[in-house]
Amino acid sequence: MKVIVVRSGAAILFSEFGTRHVRLGDVVVLAANTLCGAEPEGWITTTTLYLDRDYIVDLVFWQYAARFGTRDDASEFLEVHYAEPAQVVRLGEHRAGLLMPWLDELAALSVDGVPPERFYRAQALLSGLLDVVVPRLAMTGERTSPTQRTAVLPSRPRHRQFRPLRAEARAVEALLRGDLARRWSVVELADAVHLSSSQLRRVFTEAFGKSPIAFLTMLRAEHMVVLLRDTELPVAAVAASVGWVDADFAARQFRRSVGVSPSGYRRMVREGGPGANARGDRTKRA
Repeated sequence: MKVIVVRSGAAILFSEFGTRHVRLGDVVVLAANTLCGAEPEGWITTTTLYLDRDYIVDLVFWQYAARFGTRDDASEFLEVHYAEPAQVVRLGEHRAGLLMPWLDELAALSVDGVPPERFYRAQALLSGLLDVVVPRLAMTGERTSPTQRTAVLPSRPRHRQFRPLRAEARAVEALLRGDLARRWSVVELADAVHLSSSQLRRVFTEAFGKSPIAFLTMLRAEHMVVLLRDTELPVAAVAASVGWVDADFAARQFRRSVGVSPSGYRRMVREGGPGANARGDRTKRA
């Protein structure tokens, strides 16, 4: 997942939450494999934290140690109560200002990878940030939004290990990226890597957090963004070039992934002027 803290400036964001105006004092929280575009209003400075989901599950497991019997319980809790893939938290300028020294130190510690002897300091800084942000995240008692997705259940604590992506998952990703316009089916993809359809769904979702077809939808929307911004092709032609012959269906899928219609996105980009997507965008990462 990503946590993006706006340090100065402002921008319009496009994501599964629709379009949002963000400025100093806002924090954007994105689940893995969630599209999010930005059009700076002049310029914007951010710090972006990348957090591994396994690490987050571990934190929640120990946070509720008296409540959970297994690590799977913590994973299920995250799926249900923090199921929205994209949120904006309004901290306010003063509260966000208090976080800036922590963010600067955390960024400095992680430039070349956090050294073991500084691990606990980095964890303390991150915990301080999460202590401010997490209580302000929207929570749900059940899945209420079509954008909420099921995540995988990792193995139990103390008996798990980080594993590389399965070769089959990488092969299917390459097939999808290599031919976006093809009318792929799960059966066809499964046959290509010698798995059953159910096995492929499980293996691919473990690797990328989405089913193969949902991942393909994300890739198509991502490519449409580039074509809408950089070409003069009609929206229908852009949709067809990524495999969506039905322009209305393409518009619905694009809006679901990016938060705005294809024509609306193109209009906002053009109103921002040439290079608006990159102008003055300065990012610090940790």
